[in-house]
Amino acid sequence: QVQLVESGGGLVQAGGSLRLSCAASGRTFSNYVMGWFRQAPGNQREFVAGIPRSGNTLYADSVRGRFTISGDNAKDTVYLQMNSLKPEDTAVYFCAVRSRGYMSRPSRWASDYDYWGQGTQVTVSS
Repeated sequence: QVQLVESGGGLVQAGGSLRLSCAASGRTFSNYVMGWFRQAPGNQREFVAGIPRSGNTLYADSVRGRFTISGDNAKDTVYLQMNSLKPEDTAVYFCAVRSRGYMSRPSRWASDYDYWGQGTQVTVSS
């Protein structure tokens, strides 16, 4: 099993920044993709950003240029730096790990990810 623990969420004004962290523990994988998703009330869970262990990152169009995903393999941690936040970024943010299948490029599909964290709330006020 893999445990994922997100942190760094909170309340911020529009235009502000937050940095989310996701620490992984438990079972390790030689290859994997880590992703960030978000879910606002009444909406489906949507892809935000993803990073493979080696390869290129991928971003949703809505966050490209504002958010940056990065990973620290030594710490088994992935980060999501969120700048220029907007009220529409308000959601619960989840990190996830994909441990099988095609992993050279992140997937936008939540069903491709095997393990999920509990989520952290991000609220952006206008």
